[in-house]
Amino acid sequence: QIMCNILAADGVNNPDIVSINTASAALSLSDIPWNGPVGAVRVGFIENEVIINPTRKELQSSSLNLVVTATKQNLIVMLEGQANNILQPDFLKAIKTGTKECQHVITEIAKLQKVYGKPKRILEERVKIEGEILEALRSLTQMRAREIFKNYSHDKLSRDQDLNSVRADVMEKIKAEFPDADTSLVAEGINKIIKQEFRDLVFEENVRCDGRSLEDLRNISCEVNLYKPLHGSALFQRGQTQVLCTVALDSHQSALKLDSLSTLTSGVKEKNFFLHYEFPPYATKETGRVGPIGRREMGHGALAEKGLTPMIPGDYPFTIRLTSEVLESNGSSSMASICGGTLALLDAGVPIVASAAGVAIGLFAKYANDDTKHIEDYRLLTDILGIEDYMGDMDFKMAGTKKGITAIQADIKIPGLPLKVVMEAVQCATDAKSRILDIMHQCINKPRTDKDNWPVSQKLQLEPHKRAKLLGVGGINLKKIFLETGVQINQVDDNTYEIFSPNQHAMDEAQEIINNILNEEKVPQLEFGGVYKATVVEIRDIGVMVTLYPGMPPALLHNSQLDQRKVAHP
Repeated sequence: QIMCNILAADGVNNPDIVSINTASAALSLSDIPWNGPVGAVRVGFIENEVIINPTRKELQSSSLNLVVTATKQNLIVMLEGQANNILQPDFLKAIKTGTKECQHVITEIAKLQKVYGKPKRILEERVKIEGEILEALRSLTQMRAREIFKNYSHDKLSRDQDLNSVRADVMEKIKAEFPDADTSLVAEGINKIIKQEFRDLVFEENVRCDGRSLEDLRNISCEVNLYKPLHGSALFQRGQTQVLCTVALDSHQSALKLDSLSTLTSGVKEKNFFLHYEFPPYATKETGRVGPIGRREMGHGALAEKGLTPMIPGDYPFTIRLTSEVLESNGSSSMASICGGTLALLDAGVPIVASAAGVAIGLFAKYANDDTKHIEDYRLLTDILGIEDYMGDMDFKMAGTKKGITAIQADIKIPGLPLKVVMEAVQCATDAKSRILDIMHQCINKPRTDKDNWPVSQKLQLEPHKRAKLLGVGGINLKKIFLETGVQINQVDDNTYEIFSPNQHAMDEAQEIINNILNEEKVPQLEFGGVYKATVVEIRDIGVMVTLYPGMPPALLHNSQLDQRKVAHP
């Protein structure tokens, strides 16, 4: 177990990169065997220039925030990042530069290990199934597994049921023939054979277990405006992955407040757009206790939020809460959340910069002795199923618009990927998301404008002397307006208030109440040099206080400005 504790944060450099490199150094110095070291850098992109490890201030003007982790020989281990619709050539350039920079970190850790590292402990070789038992497993499992994977009528559940039946039947026969065999090793052997057959079929026929070619997408269907009382709603289904997204709009006062450490490292105090991702047990036909959000839900929700955040206009007057509930899952539910989220935002009338979509790319690779630098053969799979993720070597998720890229997360399960394979995966994802966006645009392609339950926001300019009248004693008038109409009034600056209403009808009611409170009369426009009739409201030693119109705050007319001639008493 590796634990990284933040001892201090300077508010300039993000601690996550330091944590990765420190963990890599600690493992290298220990006696624990591993295939490292790895090195990590953060990559930014400012004014067409790649910036390595940008500061917090630089990140605010950067169109890219990408973490690249690599190992020796320029092999990529992990990618995670967010971008402001960055172009594909610039994105690929950033990956290449980041991978190259990681080598400097790796070299320094290797030097440290050479001087101070402990000798690595020797691990005992794991017991393997060999001889007659292995041959029996192959003869009982291979053909039956291949038949299941070549039956393209199977869905996720029926395929899993048939495979489980094969596992149970083979285990029973092996127990009968070899009663002394270790059942855990036998079960592991069965799973290895099934996995190998699954992968071999893809290499041999370039056809997947559901009958698709390597580049094909699953069937996609989209619906919007499912629930009329909601501000926005959408249902996105891709194969057996189904996501329901809903949008709720609220005032800026409902923005999500960030914790102090997040504020220090990101420079952002609150978010007016946030996504809640929910993955209930029934999404995979299971039962379970629903408790606090787990690591998986948190990670998938954060990735989906990264993919959509660049599309939200910066001057949007409302806080947006997007909820993505996974109703059914068979791979890439986080990418489906981006697609469904885009549809729900358009249904809610949010003027997003452009529609975004996401897709997952998988990998099957052949290599010898953990040498992934020299991969013998490989296949990239577009829009992977859950079983292809489980049996494969990579889950490469990427989101973006037709123009560029907004988010990426690469879960690489082998000891590193060459840059060539990563570049091809980016191209596959780019082609796929473009096709997905074409299908989404057939459902809705621009923000809706015809809902009457959307919230309304207005600015109220108020003269300083009327503030007390609007607020009332202890803010009683604002509380009364909120209780009677549901309208919130918040002060923006000395003379400006923001009025937030859940709908236009409530706004009209609130405006009527506000006008009654202020008894508003139009302030006349006074011209320089004009002659006006004034009312003297107070006489002072230095002059008189006068008003020119009802509700005007009294103004001093100095003695030096008064006529010295006597006037008759009225």
